[in-house]
Amino acid sequence: MTSLSTILIVVGLFLLGGVYSFVKQKQSRSLIVLLSIGSAMCLVAGIMRLDVWS
Repeated sequence: MTSLSTILIVVGLFLLGGVYSFVKQKQSRSLIVLLSIGSAMCLVAGIMRLDVWS
């Protein structure tokens, strides 16, 4: 299950980079909020699935 955790964390960081990029480009707020929520969910799910927490 560690590989799934790694994938979730990488996807979360990728989405977080997208949020940063969209904020710099002054994109719509709804898109930024949607990406922020998705990023947070992926990061939290990845961290919670790590073997360290079990």
